Amino acid sequence: MIAAIGGIAVAYWARNALVLAFPSPAPGVVMEFAGQIDWRVLAITIAICVGSTLLFALVPAIQASHADLSGALKTDAGGVLAGSSRSRLRSAFVLVQVSLSFVLLAGTALLLQSLQRIQNASPGFSTDVLTSGVDLFSAGYKLERAKTFHTQLLDRVRELPSVESATLMRVPPFTYLPYSTEPIEVDGYQAKPDEQPTVEYDEVAEQYFATIGIPIVAGREFLRTDDQNAPAVAIVNETMAAKYWPGKDPIGQRLKVKDKWLQVVGIAKNANYETKLEAPRSFFYVPLRQNWSVQNYLLIRTRESAGALLNSLVHEVHALDPSIAPRVVYPLQQNVDRMSYTQLLSVTLVALFGGMALFLAAIGLYAVMSYSVSQGTRELGLRMALGASMRDLLQLVLSHGLRLTIAGIVIGAVAALLLTRLMGNLLYKVSPRDPIAFGAALIVLIAVALVACFLPARRATRIDPVQALREQ
Repeated sequence: MIAAIGGIAVAYWARNALVLAFPSPAPGVVMEFAGQIDWRVLAITIAICVGSTLLFALVPAIQASHADLSGALKTDAGGVLAGSSRSRLRSAFVLVQVSLSFVLLAGTALLLQSLQRIQNASPGFSTDVLTSGVDLFSAGYKLERAKTFHTQLLDRVRELPSVESATLMRVPPFTYLPYSTEPIEVDGYQAKPDEQPTVEYDEVAEQYFATIGIPIVAGREFLRTDDQNAPAVAIVNETMAAKYWPGKDPIGQRLKVKDKWLQVVGIAKNANYETKLEAPRSFFYVPLRQNWSVQNYLLIRTRESAGALLNSLVHEVHALDPSIAPRVVYPLQQNVDRMSYTQLLSVTLVALFGGMALFLAAIGLYAVMSYSVSQGTRELGLRMALGASMRDLLQLVLSHGLRLTIAGIVIGAVAALLLTRLMGNLLYKVSPRDPIAFGAALIVLIAVALVACFLPARRATRIDPVQALREQ
């Protein structure tokens, strides 16, 4: 009961910890909602605690009430490797703890490998370029006024001495903002009867691909002259080119979007658009100057830091409109990190549970071995009297504990092989049966088991055989 009350107190104290751990949807935006303890979850937790306490207290009580006192008095205290029903029950609990620990440790190792590979993988664009923008919608700008403002601001930013290139885009990559999505019709492509091709796209200005670092593998990039007075054009990615124009040159081909035919003028290399875990998918780009919107974002390749660039942006924005200010300036790497948060949270939670399970398994193993040593004092004393060395006793106790550990690891490994397949959606280029992950879990468990068993084993070597035989 005291432990349950303490657990509730800790849960209340840490109720906002998980909320605070979630990233904001965008830099400079703070999510404000309080963590709360749901009474239904609390009630279920209390019921489980009370039920498990009664269950595990009731079984020993029943056993004690049916104990054969005469038999107990006639029976020796038992050996270190005693095979009584109580000993087997204690060992079974340790097996369960070790097995669960192995499953969670293997899962943690898999997720850690996956997270490392996600962090090392390239999203297909440069993450060191800076992005910012101005909230013209909240400032009351209409489309024509916003168009003029963005055009003038982009020109002014490009003239900054530290800026190598700059562009505009409607949606930055790796954000919660949705891309434009429309049904398309591809000239010459025979869609299946139940197929309605729908593809996402983004509206970007000239110099976009050079600034963000996505190579154009064929054709050309957008030009400043690709405006509303020029023919409508588009740039498709490699996946879209291969799907809709297999065996053909997509350059010069047409696709229809919003009842308007666009001519393909370039092919861009595939990139990730929302997360690194996404599979390659069709995607295309249209010129922003042919598809203006009020809200757009700046993308800037510069030799300045984000803080220095922000000062320059404030000056340029105020020169156009003193009543507004630019958003915070930050590198695209922040977007990439934010959208990888699911994997980081999964690793953290599984590692936390794995550590707790490992701690409980170590305590359980230590308790079982300590109890076995205390109950087997007579046997240990007798062995020493018959000439057993300290090394023999140490090996005896350690081998018993390690047999329990190895049996638990075998059971846990089988369970892990079955359960880790369910983690497929969370793993990135890591097999659910990765031998490194399972090997790491094995090493950690063996090391912890050795420490947990060594202390009781060391105590066994210090038993005085004469005193042990006299007391027993």
